[in-house]
Amino acid sequence: MSIVIHHNPDCGTSRNVLAIIEASGETPIVIEYLETGWTRPQLLALFAAADLTPRTALRTTKSPAKELGLLDPAVSDETLLAAMLDHPILVNRPIVCSPKGVRLCRPSEAVLDLLEKLPPGPLEKEDGKLVIGANGNRVGKNCYP
Repeated sequence: MSIVIHHNPDCGTSRNVLAIIEASGETPIVIEYLETGWTRPQLLALFAAADLTPRTALRTTKSPAKELGLLDPAVSDETLLAAMLDHPILVNRPIVCSPKGVRLCRPSEAVLDLLEKLPPGPLEKEDGKLVIGANGNRVGKNCYP
């Protein structure tokens, strides 16, 4: 199985995750979900595999979630899911699938757990934050051995 990234090229976190995957030597399948959209079975399968719910996968910033009235805790998962199908931007990203599992990779360092081998270091994110040190080990508070 290849690595698949549900990617938004306008998102810095998504770009960082894609760069980390590629630096590890993988050539992922890139799905630009804003262009392709989502299907109900696809979202349900991704959410189940990543242990997410529509509520936990909802992108609440830089999306129309507030304008659509989706931030109210009383809004049902069914309503959220329907909105995500109509407005793909509502799904938080990037979601990565690999032989090691499926995960919403926020922060971007979360993708390291899904890789067969870590990228060589040093490796920085777009903001200059070091992800992999020169010695090839993870660095930072979100990186664990």
